[in-house]
Amino acid sequence: MQTVGFGQHDHSACMGGGMKAAEDACAAQGLRLTKGRRRVLEILLQEHRAMGAYDILGLLSDEGFASQPPVVYRALDFLVANGFAHKIQKLNAYIACAHPGDSHTPVFLICRGCETVAETAAPLQSTLGEVADKIGFKIETTIVEAEGMCPTCQGTESAA
Repeated sequence: MQTVGFGQHDHSACMGGGMKAAEDACAAQGLRLTKGRRRVLEILLQEHRAMGAYDILGLLSDEGFASQPPVVYRALDFLVANGFAHKIQKLNAYIACAHPGDSHTPVFLICRGCETVAETAAPLQSTLGEVADKIGFKIETTIVEAEGMCPTCQGTESAA
């Protein structure tokens, strides 16, 4: 599984794949990808960055959608609950899943310089799962966020 976020990649394939995965999953599970949910996911896929709910709300308002925070939060809750997006706790922001349709535990690498977020899946879950099993703990969710410097900001920092 590749890391998506710091390097160049085929963004149109990323967007198309994200929407197709959401549409397919909704059809298979009998979920409704409403106009609002669809548009919020499209925004996250197009922007390709972590965004706060109010940033998304601003874009929706510009497009004529009702400017009601609960609408955006409900859409984001749906997208996160179904694995189409993730919440980045450190930034209190949301990002489209970089690996839609894949069963994975995402690991987020957050640049403290530019706040770019890369998503990858490290083999952390199996190690953490083994430790939890030994003490009789059942893991329900795992959120891993690491903060550091992306390659671009490292170059800027060393040049300064």
